[in-house]
Parts: sequence; C-alpha cells; structure tokens
Amino acid sequence: MADTRLPTDHATFRMTAYRDDTGMDHVVLSLGVSDDDGPDLPPPLVRVHSECLTGDALGSRRCDCGEQLQQALHLLARTGRGAVVYARGHEGRAIGLAEKLRAYALQDRGVDTVDANLALGHPADARTYDHCAAMLLDLGMRRVRLLSSNPAKELALSALGIEVVERVPLVVPDREENAFYLATKRTRMGHDEADQGEWEQLLAGRIPASGELAHRYGDLNRADGPLVLAQLGQSLDGFIASRTGDAAFVTGEQDREHLHRLRALVDAVVVGAATVVCDDPRLTVRAVSGAHPVRVVLDPRGVTPADAAVLTDGAAPTLWVRGGDTPVGPVGGHVEVVRWPGEGPMEPRAVLDLLASRGLHRVLVEGGGRLVSAFVRAGAVDRLYLTTAPVLIGDGVPGLRVAGEDLLSDALRPPARRYQLGDDMVTELDLRRRDAVPSTLAADVPDAS
Repeated sequence: MADTRLPTDHATFRMTAYRDDTGMDHVVLSLGVSDDDGPDLPPPLVRVHSECLTGDALGSRRCDCGEQLQQALHLLARTGRGAVVYARGHEGRAIGLAEKLRAYALQDRGVDTVDANLALGHPADARTYDHCAAMLLDLGMRRVRLLSSNPAKELALSALGIEVVERVPLVVPDREENAFYLATKRTRMGHDEADQGEWEQLLAGRIPASGELAHRYGDLNRADGPLVLAQLGQSLDGFIASRTGDAAFVTGEQDREHLHRLRALVDAVVVGAATVVCDDPRLTVRAVSGAHPVRVVLDPRGVTPADAAVLTDGAAPTLWVRGGDTPVGPVGGHVEVVRWPGEGPMEPRAVLDLLASRGLHRVLVEGGGRLVSAFVRAGAVDRLYLTTAPVLIGDGVPGLRVAGEDLLSDALRPPARRYQLGDDMVTELDLRRRDAVPSTLAADVPDAS
C-alpha cells in the first residue's frame, strides 16, 4: 500500500505498509534487504512483533513487549540487515484491546494470562501468521534468522513457506510487575527460559563470572555506598567540539553504546546547562536495555531553553537545578524545579549531597568538559572514563582540564586500564586512588570492535 523511510533513534528504516484481506493495515521496518538479494548473503534477522498498545506505546510494565520491540530495532541497526514485521490485530494474542484489559483484571485477582483468556471464552493464543509470511515473501525474505523466544512462531512461519535457519531468543530482564506473566509464557506456552547474559546480570546488580562486559563494568557492582562516575569523549588534542560548537560526533557508535551502558548502571546522570543548550541531549538509555536514569540539569543562570528535550519528552524524571529566583514557565509533569541559592558555580560535593537527599547515590557526570573537569578537580569522581578519538580538531571547546603542576612528579597518576571501542580508545581512571603510582597498569580489556 505504501513504501517510505522512517528515521528512528536506532537507524533509518525502509517502512512498507500492507493491507490484509480483512482490511487491517500492517507495516514492515526493514534494513539492508531487497527483492534481488543473492544466495550468498546471510539470512536476515527478522522479528515478527505482535501489536501491543499498552507495552509498545504506553510503556506498560505488565509485559515485555515494548522492550522487545526496541531491542529488536537496536539489533537490526547493529547487524545492518533484517526486518521487524509489526503485526496489527494481535493485541492480547489476538483477542483485542478491551478483552485484553478484561484479562488484566482477572490477572489482578491471581489468574495467569492463559487461564484469563480461556475464562473470557477465547483461545490461549488466537494469533495467525499467514499475513506475516506473505509480507516477508513479498520483500524477498524466504530464509530468515527469527528473533523470538516463542517456538510456536517458528513452527507457524515454517508451515507458511518461510525457512527459519536459526531462531535467536529475545529475552529481556524480568521485573516485579511482569515476572508472573513471563513465567507463565515459559511454563505454559513453551517460551525459552530466561538465560541471563552478562548485561542482564549487571543490570540486576550481580557480577557475571566472566566475559568482556563483566571485566569492563563488574567493578561498578562491587562498589559499596555512593559511586560517582564521569565520562567524556574528546579528540586526541583534547577538544570535545569544534570552535563553532559542532560535536556530532567526536567519538564513534561503540563509545555511545558504552555511554548508554554507564547511564543504565546509575541512578542519575548530570549535565550542565551549556551542554543542553548546545547538544539538546535526551540522556536516556536507548542503545542497550536498561532503565533510564533521573536526568539532572545544573543551570546556575537559568539558560536552559523551555523546548529542550529533557524538559519536554517525559521519557525520564528530570531535576532542573536553577540558580537565582528567575521565573520558570510551565514545565512537564516529569520535571522538578530545584532552586539553588545564588547564581555562581554549583559546588560538586554540594550537588552530590542534593542528589543523595533524593536517594540518588550512583551518579554519572556526563558533560560538558567544564563540568566534568570541575568534579574531577574537586575530588568528587570515583571513576573517570576518558575516550579519545583519532581526530585532530585543532581548536574548539576544551575537554578535560585539571589543575596544573610545576613538576611531572606531582601530576595525577591514578591506576588505569584501557580498551578499544572501534577506532576509539577508552582510558578508565580509578580516581579513588588518584595519588597512587601503580607498578603495573591493570591488564587491558580485549578489543571490543
């Protein structure tokens, strides 16, 4: 019915619309596939995603649908070849939205998701996939790697002429609100058991026994009490942006994923108002699974624009810490305006005390260069992640700057380790032992490219 482009946070997808025999419209988001793909190309990664208004659009925590959809789009963007078939009419495993909400009411009384459907006179799963197979075949995807934890989808598509050469489980971490629902899918509907990988274990506060992510981030879960991280990406000659303020992008995609992992492992992410004015960041977790941190904007002069993403998008709670008594216009319900006495610089440890009073003890200081430098100079940072990109800017917005010393012997020499992210190099500095001079540096993390 239509064929167009859809730019998203993950990638720009081809978006193709279809209409089935009942008049229902469906869409396929695809990337890197075409009708004339030769046999030498690997089978595309394909997710057949059942429509879920509550999970996909409203952020429901009763299911894992929205997280699965975002994770599927993220994986497609990373692999560069595949499709998400968005099957409408599958709400509540095809019983409809209102009936699904009636089933929710039964589940609130302790009935599981299968018995709730049956009690309302519906099948446990009324979905069909003939239209999904037809869309895949029309787009030339006859052999696929199916991104699903549901063996029934594989059987259904195989019977409809789609060769599933591999089924790749798509498992996101359980939450308190959906643990019973997910357990029912596994025990009564044959879905794959949750095999928590390194990242899911880290999100759950555990330390995986081995693996690259465990080596890189496991220490963060060993930290007792408050933890302050800082991250900065800069050029080899020490700039985070050009002299015009252009900062898109100094470091590469793998470093941005690393940044999102840090965001997912903390309670709050802190930036200065200048960073919001220049970059308009969202400060959310999008490149990996995980919860969004509380966003904190330090704005001593009240310069944050009212249309900034952190003030308007509602994706995560936001603390807008403003100096002085200048009036504040209407803000979204997710924004709390905190008044700071005076209009001068905000002392780092006082900022951390403010966050701790709100239960925010694990903090990431993200930008810009002046803010990160101020926290480092104040001795308020436990771990600093400094990423250098192989680019020479020559002049621009400075990155990390610490207090100068007359003698090199007096310079900071904290324990460090390094790992490669694509073309970029991350140097991780343990500033809790900022004056230590290690006899040997910690072993480098293997290349993650």
